[in-house]
Amino acid sequence: MSVRKMHCLMGVFVAAVILAGLTANSSYAGSDEGKNIVNAKNCGTCHQLQGPATEKTFEEQLKKKGPELWYSGSKFKKEWLEGWLANPTNIRLLKYNSITEKNSEKHPVLSKKEADEVAEYLMTLTAKEVTASGITEAVTPQGKNLFIKRYGCVGCHSIKAGAKKVGGVSGPDLSEAGKRLKGDWVYAYLKEPKVFKPVKRMPVFVGIINDNEMKILAGFVAGQK
Repeated sequence: MSVRKMHCLMGVFVAAVILAGLTANSSYAGSDEGKNIVNAKNCGTCHQLQGPATEKTFEEQLKKKGPELWYSGSKFKKEWLEGWLANPTNIRLLKYNSITEKNSEKHPVLSKKEADEVAEYLMTLTAKEVTASGITEAVTPQGKNLFIKRYGCVGCHSIKAGAKKVGGVSGPDLSEAGKRLKGDWVYAYLKEPKVFKPVKRMPVFVGIINDNEMKILAGFVAGQK
């Protein structure tokens, strides 16, 4: 190889390293700024930001004002977080931890810049139990059958049925779950629920739903868009 070609290759390599460093630094800066915003706005008052899960009784669970975020990077899709934080809408028709009281509370609205930075930070909060599991995020006949008929998930959760929405309201609305939830997290939640929610109303399906069915259900939920 000629000296000139070697110099060219070295130049390309150095440029790539610098670009990677700038990208990484930008990402870290965004997550640092996001963490500062989260602390300044006292988000930890309503949301658990550090794991593992600590609640051991229903009384402890009922004291919580909002969902846990210590595994949000494993659970949520970043694009959805960015949009939702800037323009929040109700995911639950009923108030958090209630099966009777309508959800009329409004989540604080962030500016686009704040939303992007907070989302960057939240994506750094992950759970080791959530790994790439080969989930196909798609609405399938098998998934629909499991969700509606075999396990009755539709009794508590709403999903899309053509142009309409059907299902219960005591659990989170899943009609657009695929925009916000990662299929790998849904699968991990079904497989190891106590890691994420040691105390909850939702039935534990471990030992009832086999592993393949869990993956199909996870894909079906994440396919709702």
